Amino acid sequence: MRKIIVLSMITLDGVMQAPGGPEEDKSAGFKYGGWSAPYADDVGGKATQEQMKPADLLLGRKTFEIWASFWPEHAEFWPTINDVTKYVLSNTMEKSDWKNTVFLRSLADIEKLKKSEGSDIQVWGSSKLVQLLIKNDLVDELWLKIFPLTLGEGKKLFEDGTIPAAFTLTKSLVTPTGVIFVNYKRAGKVKTGTIGA
Repeated sequence: MRKIIVLSMITLDGVMQAPGGPEEDKSAGFKYGGWSAPYADDVGGKATQEQMKPADLLLGRKTFEIWASFWPEHAEFWPTINDVTKYVLSNTMEKSDWKNTVFLRSLADIEKLKKSEGSDIQVWGSSKLVQLLIKNDLVDELWLKIFPLTLGEGKKLFEDGTIPAAFTLTKSLVTPTGVIFVNYKRAGKVKTGTIGA
């Protein structure tokens, strides 16, 4: 059984769209692309490099297209990216020039992949895919970078279909620019009670 880890850069109001640059994802007229850039610092950079350990990737079509046009020529920033397997959920794409790319067609394909032997599977970006994984309780860990700003619009990490689920904090870090790195692992069902009782 393989572990699925969702890595996401989010604002305080949960927006995950286009953190990396103005041209990254302008869908629905999004005008704040590159919102994470002002918060870059050495502490966050080092923590992000640690998250880029060798692991297979599971990506949605749109994120894959953005990455396939960038990463093959910029692997010096992520030395293992071209060598790991990139699994892509898409009903429209069938092939890619980016080596080690495998296309999946359905949730059942993802479930089969999760049950196979191999490395952890990391999901970066891919908002629609993340929604599908969360809705079907296929996320084992959430590695979030929470940035100190709100945007009020854009694709969000948690949308309709989020299930009740408990998580346990496994790691945390606050950078000098105020970005909170938190890792959570799935911890069963939601428990309730009364405070002070």
